[in-house]
Amino acid sequence: MPKVLISDKLSDAAVEIFRQAGVEVDFRPELGKDPAALARVIGDYDGLAIRSATKVTADLLDHAKNLRVIGRAGIGVDNVDIPAASAKGIVVMNTPFGNSITTAEHAIAMMFALARQIPAADMSTRAGKWEKNRFLGVEITGKTLGLVGAGNIGSVVASRAIGLKMKVIAYDPFLSAERAQAMGVTKVDEIEDLLEKADFVTLHLPKTEKTANLLSAERIARMKPGARLINCARGGLVDEVALAAALESGHLAGAALDVFEVEPATDSPLFNAPNVVCTPHLGAATSEAQENVALQVAEQMSAYLMVGAISNALNAPSVTAEEAPVLKPWIELCELLGGFAGQVTDNAIKEIEVEFVGDVASMNLRPLMAATTASLLLPLLGEGGVNMVSAPIKAREMGIKISETRRDAQGAFGSYIRLIVTTEKQQRAVAGTIYSDGRPRFIQIKGINLEAEPMPNMLYTTNTDMPGFIGALGTQLGALNINIATFALGRANKAGEAIALIGIDETLDAAALAAIEALPQVRQAKYLRFARYSS
Repeated sequence: MPKVLISDKLSDAAVEIFRQAGVEVDFRPELGKDPAALARVIGDYDGLAIRSATKVTADLLDHAKNLRVIGRAGIGVDNVDIPAASAKGIVVMNTPFGNSITTAEHAIAMMFALARQIPAADMSTRAGKWEKNRFLGVEITGKTLGLVGAGNIGSVVASRAIGLKMKVIAYDPFLSAERAQAMGVTKVDEIEDLLEKADFVTLHLPKTEKTANLLSAERIARMKPGARLINCARGGLVDEVALAAALESGHLAGAALDVFEVEPATDSPLFNAPNVVCTPHLGAATSEAQENVALQVAEQMSAYLMVGAISNALNAPSVTAEEAPVLKPWIELCELLGGFAGQVTDNAIKEIEVEFVGDVASMNLRPLMAATTASLLLPLLGEGGVNMVSAPIKAREMGIKISETRRDAQGAFGSYIRLIVTTEKQQRAVAGTIYSDGRPRFIQIKGINLEAEPMPNMLYTTNTDMPGFIGALGTQLGALNINIATFALGRANKAGEAIALIGIDETLDAAALAAIEALPQVRQAKYLRFARYSS
């Protein structure tokens, strides 16, 4: 039974979801603020459910020997070292939809508060003043809202703003013209165009290397005079010092911020700037949103741990609960093909191409590609060096080109996968399929047909097709006290190149392999290990 640790505050209903799914769960929210104590116990768990208090660092992950999944109840994962998790094959999930409405509503509320100076007017009135003429606001109706980021939250903000009779323009590199039209917004290609036209600018995008300091001093200077800025997305997107200066100079009429570069924000150049509304990261702080994300993360983690379904993962391809059992044998086949190619490849890999033929071509190919790449690179990088999560990243770092091809059914098999590996010196291909028993089989190597079931220990040879080879090889294996379990043969043509894939009951050491390679008919011999398969 998989075990999950909850190290932040999640609802009782979320805990119950884990238990009903068959997951053992420990609810210890005090550990989120005690890294040392968390490090001492994390090695016992398969899953870790968190909010924002728990910091999942590389050091913590070094102690997490059994951890398979981290679930963040919420959208932000600034507190998780995703590269370190990926390197260890740990899936990192978040809940991007659970608080979209709440965060969008907070942005709209901040816009209203800013336009009508509600916080300052409230403080003045409570102080016994009646400064009706001091707090002159502006209408929102008819104004232009500049939306920077048009994803889940941004699209909700756009719909609310359109309902308020605002004109909405949007900048998002990933926003298509069709999607913009469906949202009812005008797409702009450059952020500077948006800044020059918008009366209100609201940010709805993550903080990355590309978006950090997105609103720099130079871009703030490009904003329309008298404009107002709202940031309920992430701290660090805005140069706070430059923003404060723009407010002091009167270039901007106001700013509303729910997030800051350093949090908790106990000091900021914006605190003393005029017409600024500040809240302590309340974007997702509603009872509905807190419950939604807690339930969602419990459901996602349970589905992954129990059936292998992956949803809302930041470092792994998605697999639905319905897809998981269907994909499982094909993932095993991809691991088999990649493992074979990786163990027989001696030169630097330049390109990986995977052909999906027949029914398998209509499946979700991302996990299949990840499994193939990971198993191919594993013999080259060693245990712990690569996994399904980190494989695409590792391949890019190594300069390996990866491609996939889908084809209609052809040949004797209705559905199969072929892996083609191009190295500096040669191109090698290996193909396999799933038989009716649900188990994988090799069906072709180097363009030569054969049928072979994988075993934990196998011997692969290329040889000249000539009489006496089988006898000589059998005699040599007998002399080495190696028992043959299965024997599959194939050849290109008579007296040409032939191959053999032999299941054996024992391992082969270097000396035994050298003795086999010394046979006059043998061109090459490789000992292969497939640990997950049994005879």
